[in-house]
Amino acid sequence: MLTEEQISQYHTDGYVIARSVIDEDLLGRVKNVVTEMLNEAQGLRDHDEKFDLEPSHSPSSPKVRRIKTPHKWHSIFWELIKTRGMISCLTSLLGEDVRLHGSKLNLKSPQDGSAVEWHQDWAFYPHSNDHVLAVGLMLDDMTMDNGPLMLVPGSHRVEKVWDHHQDGYFCGAISPSVNQDLDFSKAVPCLGQAGDCSFHHVRLVHGSAQNISPDPRRLMLYECAAADAWPYLKFLDLEEFNSRMIVGHSTLEPRATNVPVRMPFPPAKKQGSIYENQTALADRFFK
Repeated sequence: MLTEEQISQYHTDGYVIARSVIDEDLLGRVKNVVTEMLNEAQGLRDHDEKFDLEPSHSPSSPKVRRIKTPHKWHSIFWELIKTRGMISCLTSLLGEDVRLHGSKLNLKSPQDGSAVEWHQDWAFYPHSNDHVLAVGLMLDDMTMDNGPLMLVPGSHRVEKVWDHHQDGYFCGAISPSVNQDLDFSKAVPCLGQAGDCSFHHVRLVHGSAQNISPDPRRLMLYECAAADAWPYLKFLDLEEFNSRMIVGHSTLEPRATNVPVRMPFPPAKKQGSIYENQTALADRFFK
């Protein structure tokens, strides 16, 4: 699915977009499952283990901004990440042995949808090496108006982890006024059609604005790692860890490389998803 030129772009810029990775039939089935899942948010008054809610949410008019760990709720999300196209792309970028670190489905309602401030995924889950990436499967067409993923090319090659703290506590966001060595004007949007996928390096700086269009924006995100990249945090169960192998074989020999790490401690004052963590940020880029 990826050409040599695209693989080179990933290593140079920190991201690449592959077209038509998921066919229309599977995509349609996924959308139906998502609709059924969102119906469960009717009547909810607060976030729970499955749903993260928009500030504008109400029990009678539900608005969900994230379905948490969808691969745990429905088998179709495992089917998605194990398609031939996905595996071809993942092994081209990460090697023959690839593990799922986590998943989430981010949703932006029409003319709503919470922004996600600039951040590096690496700040949340550092590993023994950085052969780690995020897959963004577009369930809807991504346009400039519906809050597409914005990426700062080459920021993954800077030998540092930008500070994701506010007042001494982790907040999961980069302050635009403090981190002035980052040029956000160079950010590029991940635009495409439903079924396309973006792949971005775990240290690449990225974010997204609100959805100002009349159309929904649904982005399925998978966090994937080479099997020899072991997480520094929240490792509890070897059997469960190995059950998340997407392709290839697990290993008991982590590969440690000299990569910059900044631990996400003290933990965010407001626990929960990245949206909750980022409420502590004093100066926001995406208004």
